[in-house]
Amino acid sequence: MDSQRPQSTTADIWTFRETNLDSATLIGFSVEAIDGGIGKIDEATGEAGRSQLIVDTGPWIFGKKVMLPAGVVDRVDLDTETVYVARTKEEIKNAPEFDPDLHRDDEDYRNRLGGYYTDL
Repeated sequence: MDSQRPQSTTADIWTFRETNLDSATLIGFSVEAIDGGIGKIDEATGEAGRSQLIVDTGPWIFGKKVMLPAGVVDRVDLDTETVYVARTKEEIKNAPEFDPDLHRDDEDYRNRLGGYYTDL
C-alpha cells in the first residue's frame, strides 16, 4: 500500500474523513489524484455510510464520469476549491465503470466499487 494513503476498510470507504464537511459545497471543485488532476465534481452526497463523489473526467478519459467513495478523499482545500484523493489516476481509470442507473440503490454495485478502492 502506498505510504501516502490512509488505510480504509469496507465499512468506512463510504464516509468522509472530515466530519464537518458539507458535501454540497464540493460541486464544481477540481479533483486531484496523487499524480495529477482528474476532473471536476459533478455530484456529491454526504449520506451517512453512503457518501460519494461523481467526477466528470472531461477529456482525461474521454469524458467519462467516475464514482469515488468519500473514504478516498485525503483532504479538501476550500481556498483553491480542490479535493485531493489518495489514489492514482491509473487506479481511478481502472475502477469499475460508473453506472448512473445503479450508483444510488444497487448495493452489489456499491460493494464492488468499495471493494476495489479498499483493496488497493
